[in-house]
Amino acid sequence: MSFSQDVWQRNHALYQKTLALPFNQELAQGSLSKEAFCHYVIQDAHYLLAYGRALSICAAKAFDADAVIQFSQGAKEAIIVERELHNGFMHEFGMTKADFENTPLTAACHHYTSFLTATAWSESYPVVLASLLPCYWIYAEVGKDIVSKSVTHNPFQAWIDTYSGEHFNEEVRKVLAIIDAVAENADAETIEKMHQAYTKGAELEYLFWDSAYHQRQWLSLDEQN
Repeated sequence: MSFSQDVWQRNHALYQKTLALPFNQELAQGSLSKEAFCHYVIQDAHYLLAYGRALSICAAKAFDADAVIQFSQGAKEAIIVERELHNGFMHEFGMTKADFENTPLTAACHHYTSFLTATAWSESYPVVLASLLPCYWIYAEVGKDIVSKSVTHNPFQAWIDTYSGEHFNEEVRKVLAIIDAVAENADAETIEKMHQAYTKGAELEYLFWDSAYHQRQWLSLDEQN
């Protein structure tokens, strides 16, 4: 069994819970609130900058030239393509650049980006790969599930088309091939760390969507008392 097959099986229950999140269900139905989606878009824009940086570090640690190209291009596309998508939504939903710049990272976004950044800098290439995989793979699978359920004239169709489209899914297949090849030559300790990194990333994907739906912010000290 390949690493990707094994890690998917181990985390399948979490994936099913992710599909069932109200954010994803209402996104498919076109009934997600404007406020929740705007919250998501702004936080995702913050997230993608950190993700692009982590991909750049992954490229620097890569074992071969093809992987260097894959993740260098991925870092560029993560920011440019997604920024274009977000700019479209920001215009459509009445968000401004100032709204983005003046909105700090939520706890969920801060946790996820900190995890990716720390892992990228401190861990070996195979483990960094595993930490980055959930954003690729889970988004692709969620996108395919949502597109099969999406209503006509869905106001979020551009987001759905991006993550269910062939280009994005081809990139996911390339990354899966890379991580499986890397895992074949990894020792047992590294494989276990790869599993841990993937699971943590998948958990943080779940929390990111859940936080966006509820528009969660940092709790102040007063609110905690």
